[in-house]
Amino acid sequence: MGRAGTGTGGEAVAAVVAGPLLLLLLARPPPASARDSGKSEVGLVSEHFSQAPQRLSFYSWYGSARLFRFRVPPDTVLLRWLLQVSREGGTACTDAEITVHFRSGAPPVINPLGTSFPDDTSVQPSFQVRVPLSAAPLSNASVNVSHPAPGDWFVAAHLPPSSQKIELKGLAPTCAYVFQPDLLVTRVVEISVMEPDVPVPHTLLSHPSYLKVFVPDYTRELLLELRDCVSSGSLGCPVRLTVGPVTLPSNFQKVLTCTSAPWPCRLLLPSPPWDRWLQVTAESLVGPLGTVTFSAVAALTACRPQSVAIQPLLQSSQNQSFNASTGLPSLSPDHQDLGRSGSVGRSPFCLTNYPVMREDVDVVSVHFQLLDRVSVRVCPNTPSMMRLRLNTGMDSGGSLTISLQANKTEMQNETVIVACVNAASPFLGFNSSLNCTTAFFQGYPLSLSAWSLRANLIIPYPETDNWYLSLQLMCPENAEECEQAVVHVETTLYLVPCLNDCGPYGQCLLLRRHSYLYAGCSCKAGWRGWSCTDNSTAQTVAQQRAAALLLTLSNLMFLAPITVSVQRFFLVEASVYAYTMFFSTFYHACDQPGEAVLCILNYDTLQYCDFLGSGAAIWVTILCMARLKAVLKYVLFLLGTLVIAMSLQLDRRGIWNMLGPCLFAFVIMASTWTYRCGHRRQCYPTSWQRWAFYLLPGISMASVGVAIYTSMMTSDNYYYTHSIWHVLLAGSAALLLPPPDEHAEPWACSQKFPCHYQICKNDREELYTVT
Repeated sequence: MGRAGTGTGGEAVAAVVAGPLLLLLLARPPPASARDSGKSEVGLVSEHFSQAPQRLSFYSWYGSARLFRFRVPPDTVLLRWLLQVSREGGTACTDAEITVHFRSGAPPVINPLGTSFPDDTSVQPSFQVRVPLSAAPLSNASVNVSHPAPGDWFVAAHLPPSSQKIELKGLAPTCAYVFQPDLLVTRVVEISVMEPDVPVPHTLLSHPSYLKVFVPDYTRELLLELRDCVSSGSLGCPVRLTVGPVTLPSNFQKVLTCTSAPWPCRLLLPSPPWDRWLQVTAESLVGPLGTVTFSAVAALTACRPQSVAIQPLLQSSQNQSFNASTGLPSLSPDHQDLGRSGSVGRSPFCLTNYPVMREDVDVVSVHFQLLDRVSVRVCPNTPSMMRLRLNTGMDSGGSLTISLQANKTEMQNETVIVACVNAASPFLGFNSSLNCTTAFFQGYPLSLSAWSLRANLIIPYPETDNWYLSLQLMCPENAEECEQAVVHVETTLYLVPCLNDCGPYGQCLLLRRHSYLYAGCSCKAGWRGWSCTDNSTAQTVAQQRAAALLLTLSNLMFLAPITVSVQRFFLVEASVYAYTMFFSTFYHACDQPGEAVLCILNYDTLQYCDFLGSGAAIWVTILCMARLKAVLKYVLFLLGTLVIAMSLQLDRRGIWNMLGPCLFAFVIMASTWTYRCGHRRQCYPTSWQRWAFYLLPGISMASVGVAIYTSMMTSDNYYYTHSIWHVLLAGSAALLLPPPDEHAEPWACSQKFPCHYQICKNDREELYTVT
C-alpha cells in the first residue's frame, strides 16, 4: 500500500511506505519549531549532523556516485535526512532527477546501468528515493526512519547514467548539480534496562516507553514476555512492542501486538544479535487518556559452545586455556557458561567453535584462516561455526569472498552440507529450518553435496559487524545414516578490495570519503558491471586491434605535411609535425583499453606530449601561412609553444587553453593578409589555383575535422572518428602550407675565406650562419 502525490515549485513528491516503523516522506523540511532541540518530548534530545556539499556527476561507474557517511548514536528512536539539491548554471541546465541510495552498515550496492554481477554474488536491491529538479533551482526532500540501527549509515547520490557523447571542457555549457544531506537525530535518554529474568513494571500513558536488554555472546534465544497487564480503557492488553532496529535496504524489525494475542503475550527471537543492546519500544493502544500497566520480562537461553583446542597455545594443563580478551586463565569449554542468564545444565553443545585468525594484508584486504588446521570438521548433530571479525569500521568497502571445498572421499550420495553466512549472530537452527534466517538478518545459504563439492559466495560491501559461517551435515532422506558421518571442509575466506582485481578489462580504484576508504571497478573496452564481467557491450579482440591500428596508423598521414615542409625548406615546421606524429602514435597505442597496448613511456607523459604536439602543429601552420619575417616567425613559434605548454599544465582538457593561442595566430595571419591585400591592391594570395586546389580544400578539411572533434565523438565511435580527425588535421596542414619564395638558390655562399670557413647567406631569409 502506498500513497503518492506531486507538488509545485520546489516541493517534491510525497510518499508513504507501508508499515508502522518506516516512514518515507519527500516534502519540504519541517519548520524550525519542530526541529528545536529538546522541546519535543520529555526524555528525548535532538542532535544535528551535517557534511559539506558535493557536486554530483552523471553515473558511469561506482566512482561517479557521491558517498556520505553518517554515524548514528545508540538509543536513537528517529532520524531524518534533509536532502538539498541545488543547480548552478542558469538556463543552460536541463531538468534532472537525482537518485539517492541509503544503507545501514556499509555503502549501498547500486546498479543504475542494469548490468550483471559476477557469478555467486549475492546482492540486495538498494533502498532509494528520487528527487526531481525541474524549473526551480533548489529542491528539498526528507527521509524519516524510526528506530534506526546504531552505527554507520551511508548515503550515495548520483545523476542519471551519462550519455556516450564526449564533450570538450569549456565548449559545452557548464551545469553543476550540488547535493548536501543533513542528519537530524532524536535520541532517548530515559530508557529502562531489562535484567534477565527480572520483571520490569511499566505504566504507559500517551507517550511510548523505551527499554533495552543486553544480549551477550553465545545467546541462543531471547524470549520477551508481558505479564500482569491491566488497561483502564479497554479489555485485554492493548500494548504494541517494537523490537529491534530498522536496517536498510532490508528490515526485519519485529512487532508484537498483544490486544488479541493469547495470554501471556510472548515474542521468541532465535539467534538474536550478539554482544549488543537490543531496543524495545512499548506503545499504548488505548488512546491519549487511557493507561496501561504491565511487567516486561526478558529471558535468555544460553548456548553452550564446544571450542576446538589450539595446540600451540596450550601452555599448561589440558583443563586450562588462555582467554585473549581478558588475559586471564579460564575454564575449559566443557565447563564454560558464556551466557548471562539461563541454565544450561548438562545440555549438549549447541555449536563447535573454530577459532579464526584475522590477517590484515592491505587496505580493505583481509585474510581469515583457521588456527592450527586447514579444514573444518562438520558433524550432523551440532553446527560448526567460525567468526569473521569485520567490525573495524574500515572493512565494509570491499568484497567478502567465501569458498568451501568438501572432501570428496568423505561425502556420501545421501549427505548434504548446509552452510549459512550471517551477520551479528550465527544461524543455529539447521534441525528445524534451512532458511538461514536469524532474529534480524536474512543469511546467505550455501550447500555442498557429492555432486557439487565446491560452493562460492561473494558479498559486495559487507555490513560492519561480526560475520559468522555455520555449517552442519544433513541427510534429508535418511537421518540415521548421518549419525556417524563426518566431513572435513576446507574454507577460503578473504576480504578483497575488488573481485579478481576487476579482471583484464577493469581497473580497481581505491576511493576515499574523508577518512573512509572503499574500492570500485572502472571498466574499459565496453565491459561493464560490478567487477567488469558483463560483456554484453564488450569489444571483441578483433575490434580492439582494429581500433588500435586505426588510431595509430592514421598518424602516418603526417608524413604528407612533413614531406611538403622539407621540400619547401620549412624545417622547423617539419620537426613539429614529426614530433606530433611520433607521440600521437605511441599515445594512442598506450591508450587502448584492451589487449593491444604498447606504452614506451608513462601514460601521463605520452598524453601531455600528444596534446602539446597537436596544439603546436596548429600554431606553426597558421603562423607559416602568415609569411612573417623569419626572426619574428621563429620568436612567435617559441613563445606560442611555451604558452600552450603552460596552459596544458594548468588544464589539459580545457578547450580554450589550446584554442586561445590558435585564434591569436589566426588574427596575425588575417592581419598580414589584409595588409598585403591593401598594399598590393589585389586579393592575397593572388593565384586562383592556390585558392582552388590548396586553400579552400585545406580549410574545408580543417573545418570538417574541427566539427567532428567538437560535436560528433562518442565513446562508441571514438576509434574511427578520432582517426578521421588525425587524417583531416594532417591533410589540411599539407594543403595550407605556403609555397616557397621564388628567389635564387636558397643557400648560396657569397664569400670564401682562406681559413676554409665560409659565410653562407640565405637570400630568401637574410640569415647568416657560419659553417
